[in-house]
Amino acid sequence: MAKHLYTTTPSSAGSVRVGTARAVEPVVQAARAIDPVVEATTVKPVPEPAQIARLAYEYWQARGCPGGSPEEDWFRAESELKTQGTRAET
Repeated sequence: MAKHLYTTTPSSAGSVRVGTARAVEPVVQAARAIDPVVEATTVKPVPEPAQIARLAYEYWQARGCPGGSPEEDWFRAESELKTQGTRAET
C-alpha cells in the first residue's frame, strides 16, 4: 500500500499550489538465514589423495603404462571420485 504525502510548492505568481506526491517504500531484501544442517549436507565431498592416487594408477595401467602426463590420470580420477561422491549423497 503506497503512502501519500501532501506537498506545497510555490508558484511563480506567489501563490501556493497544493499537490500530492507518492512516497516510495524502500525495497528491503530479506536476509537469507543459514541453516547449519542444510549447509553441512550441501558440501561437496572431497576424495582423499590416497583414493585418487589408487584410481589414477589403475587408469595409467589400463593405458599401458605409458610415459607422459601423470596429471591426466590424476585429474580424471579426481573428477570421477567427486562425481561418484555426489551421486552417493543424493
